[in-house]
Amino acid sequence: MLVLSGCVCDCSSEQDWAQIWMIAAVALITIILALTLFLRQPTRSKKNRRSSEAILSVEDVPAGYEYDVFLSFRGPDTRNSFTDCLYCELRRVGVHVFRDDEELRIGEKISEEIFKALDKSQIYIPIFSQNYATSSWCLREVAYMVECTLKSDEKKKKKILPIFFDVDPEDVKLKTRSYRKAIPKHKKKFGSDALKQWEDALVEVAHLKGWEVKGKGYGERIESVVGEVLCRLNARNVDVPECWVEDNRQIQRILETLEVDSDGVRFLGIHGVGGIGKTVLAKVVFNEVSSLFEGICFLNDVRESSQHGLLNVQKKLLRSFVGPVIAENIKDIGEGMNLIKKVCCTKKVLIVLDDLDKQEQLEKLAGKSDWFGSRSRIIFTTRNLKILYTQVESSSEEVPNQPKSILDYEVHNMQFSQALELFYKHAFRRDSPLDGYGHLSEKIVHRVAMLPLAVKVIGSYLYSHGHAVEQLFDKRKLWEETLEQLDEGPVEDVQRTLMISYEGLQKKEKEVFLDIACFFTNEDHTYPVIMWSECNYYAHSAIGVLLLQSLIKINDDKKFLMHDQVRDFGRDIIRKEYPLRFSRVWNYETAVQLLERTETKKDVEALSLTSNGCSRNIVPKELAALPNLRFLRVKGIDFFGNFKDLVLKLCWLSWEVPHNKFCAENFHFVSLAVLDLSRSNIEDDWDGWRQFQMTKNLKVLDLTGCTKLTRTPDFSNFVSLKVLILSALITIDDSISKLDKLEELRLMSYMPGKLDKLEELRFMSDNVVRASCRTMSDDMLSKLEELRVMFMSFEDILRVFGGGSVVHSVTP
Repeated sequence: MLVLSGCVCDCSSEQDWAQIWMIAAVALITIILALTLFLRQPTRSKKNRRSSEAILSVEDVPAGYEYDVFLSFRGPDTRNSFTDCLYCELRRVGVHVFRDDEELRIGEKISEEIFKALDKSQIYIPIFSQNYATSSWCLREVAYMVECTLKSDEKKKKKILPIFFDVDPEDVKLKTRSYRKAIPKHKKKFGSDALKQWEDALVEVAHLKGWEVKGKGYGERIESVVGEVLCRLNARNVDVPECWVEDNRQIQRILETLEVDSDGVRFLGIHGVGGIGKTVLAKVVFNEVSSLFEGICFLNDVRESSQHGLLNVQKKLLRSFVGPVIAENIKDIGEGMNLIKKVCCTKKVLIVLDDLDKQEQLEKLAGKSDWFGSRSRIIFTTRNLKILYTQVESSSEEVPNQPKSILDYEVHNMQFSQALELFYKHAFRRDSPLDGYGHLSEKIVHRVAMLPLAVKVIGSYLYSHGHAVEQLFDKRKLWEETLEQLDEGPVEDVQRTLMISYEGLQKKEKEVFLDIACFFTNEDHTYPVIMWSECNYYAHSAIGVLLLQSLIKINDDKKFLMHDQVRDFGRDIIRKEYPLRFSRVWNYETAVQLLERTETKKDVEALSLTSNGCSRNIVPKELAALPNLRFLRVKGIDFFGNFKDLVLKLCWLSWEVPHNKFCAENFHFVSLAVLDLSRSNIEDDWDGWRQFQMTKNLKVLDLTGCTKLTRTPDFSNFVSLKVLILSALITIDDSISKLDKLEELRLMSYMPGKLDKLEELRFMSDNVVRASCRTMSDDMLSKLEELRVMFMSFEDILRVFGGGSVVHSVTP
């Protein structure tokens, strides 16, 4: 006897069995429908509604965020073999990959997100296998890849790199029965028009240059694919100022000197006075010819980057060719030189080194001509003519068309008409002057000697200050006074022009400007903004003013950018205060001298000691002499002694701790808001945590690269944290749930059930979700009320949201 849904049935006949199966089927369908309705019913909680709306769709992803590579493949054919190997290798070298698997999709909503992911990807890799054409999903993706590629911006052109796994290009071109017989099977569901579009896309993609794997080993093919991907990802144009006036005469002369079509390796030094436009010319030339090379790299501001060691600059260069993971493993400069030569010696590469000031930089980054493959071009910009005489000729046999020395091009002033056009763009935000300002404009451009930087800065100054005074009086008075100031003496390296802009800043705007010039050029603005806000500098207002006056820029990575002349001008202001007053110290030797002076130094606000290989320690009396210190950055240095009630204004401590031993007492600071311990050699039992637990005002805790930590500290006393950066940790302390003010969280850890009280969280990195999505519930998500952006992979979207969720749209 079988009891089912309250019915008793005799199983003695075939008819009875048929009835039983019918009842079972109806019951099963009823259960499925009920579950579907239950899962899809709208939640009544206001929190749930807010949480789902807070997780943004793909269109809302911040500008510049995207996948590097989109992998499309037929799951049963290659998922556990070639595709998995390729995916892992791409991830290993730091490429951000979306791995599509059509068998994991659930529901049409996810299909929409898949196509949005295609929109946000830079490179498409379809892996054609025997059963690829049997999947309508795969065919739709290929057709959409072709569509996205055709409509992509020339400056950021999308690419399709096909892989022919166990088929030939002829199969994909529909010249054999392999794919040709599979496609018609989709006609009933999708119609003739769709099939025609898919067939055209297959034929078009099959004609592209790709890789054939059939009968070959995976290793060599995967290495080739990864190398090509890295080159393609770096083949993106560098930014040129929006208001720049192109000097075609000088650009053409540089291109003629480079002779990109000739054999041999050429070194070209672009030189000239500061502010004349060397970097912009190099960027324009780079964008013009970069597509002709197998590998490219543009290194900004080498002079400044070298302050932190040439090894770090070598790593930046190598990331463009081997990815970040391999580059970061370089231990010393000699190893870096060997790897650069090994990677580039067979490739046609284009490398631009911006702002060299020492011969050593060229020698360690680009060595000699035999480091590079034939037709490679190495360009550098400099104010130091000695670098032009660096020996770059190889000691090996003579190469035809190989110059014996470095070629050079001296940048000349802009023509007057071009300089005037540049001035109009900054002073009026248009291509022509306002009525009554033409003659004044010409006088000012002549007075600043047509130097592009001076033209830009003085034009931006007049624009911003003109708006401020025009309600009170005729702003031509401001222009006339500015011209009088410029007439007081010669313009030397645009210093006088910059001083006019600087003196027009408010006191707190000057503090922010000088901080950026001394410490934060090419650094993310998040931590400095928090520090300035704690110091009541009105950070956002000050940054807005500096942007408006063209004294700084902020790039897509949220990093401060500052022209080297502007940065040097800011630092020169500080130097001129010495020895009577010295507010900021960024040079290691100067910082050591200042610490060794016994008198109290009330003017010192910021100090950096980050020289590689230093072994100096800091004792209490040295910090006691700096009562107004608010920023301290040290590397490889220990603190010894009792620091009770010292530096009460310290707001930011960046300390790369050299070892696990902690020697300080009362090492906590009442005003500390930013604690950056990134790349420290601390371990789980580090005594420093016990000291820092007393810090109640902490807003930022950064443990990036602390590889010896296996668990986090107790967060119970860090209740003011807004930004928490963790790295490769195994165990997350339960007290993370107490961080109800946390706005940004980055980690790579498994933390079941610990997110649900972080109600202020606005940014969550993809690593967080990858680690915790297995236990993330709708109830947990509903409590993340302030979450604005969540980055996660589609594999995790499917696991978390595939069956119906409070979440309406998710950021890939």
